Amino acid sequence: MNTATSATLQQSRGIERLVEGVATSDGAGVSLTRVLTGKLQRRLDPFLMLDAFGSDDPDEYIAGFPDHPHRGFETITYMLHGRMRHRDSAGHEGLLENGGMQWMIAGRGAIHSEMPEQENGVMEGFQLWLNLPAANKMAAPWYKDFPTTEIPEYSTANGATVRVIAGSSNGVQGAMTRETTEPVYLDIHLPADANFATALPATHNAFIYVYRGTVQVGDTQVAAQRMGILGNTPGADGLALTASEDSRLILVAGKPLDEPIVQYGPFVMNTQEEIHQALDDYRNGRFA
Repeated sequence: MNTATSATLQQSRGIERLVEGVATSDGAGVSLTRVLTGKLQRRLDPFLMLDAFGSDDPDEYIAGFPDHPHRGFETITYMLHGRMRHRDSAGHEGLLENGGMQWMIAGRGAIHSEMPEQENGVMEGFQLWLNLPAANKMAAPWYKDFPTTEIPEYSTANGATVRVIAGSSNGVQGAMTRETTEPVYLDIHLPADANFATALPATHNAFIYVYRGTVQVGDTQVAAQRMGILGNTPGADGLALTASEDSRLILVAGKPLDEPIVQYGPFVMNTQEEIHQALDDYRNGRFA
């Protein structure tokens, strides 16, 4: 367990808007909730998508995500419960397990699969899509698995536990750091009535997603299965919240790219011509 400092904020960000995710399915029929949709991509730049998945019914996840392509962005898969096997066209393979995280930079093109390695029990987690800047969209694909033991954690005096997946929080550096978009990704566990605060760069767009319990941000209550988009309030230097009951949430923040976003399914580029090229490259076997 890491030693953390205590954030002293001048002003907390508030909740600009509450969002309810859309129930859908992806892959070979995996049931999930799409929390961050295409309509929010500009507002939450550099993030493109957030899917929350969770079920104890194997029929809702067992078919998994067979081979599919990506180009132009990064995927961060964080597994709360369950086991998922990753394989990709660049020769990478890994097993994502309870509390682990998988970070993949699709770059110029990767074809990968994510298949459950369990026949029963709970499968639960998140997949977040992070955009790549135009200068890096055609970079070489990259992949790394982080087992739960490699994700830094810290505890606060009032009993909160915080896992730092990316960026930093209260003096604790996370498992990953990325230039340009500078993402912050925290998994926060709070007992009832506990307070939590962390600094956030004023430059960043940010949101929370509560997956257990209920939290209070200013005068706004955010219940389970709700996203709270944090306002970009001038002078606000972080986020302070209180758990109304035993609660768990993720906090995600990143520096916007302010570049054109052109998406066609699993390809995210800056122009329509680049999308046509991605389709042509994929169809003609030119991905990694």
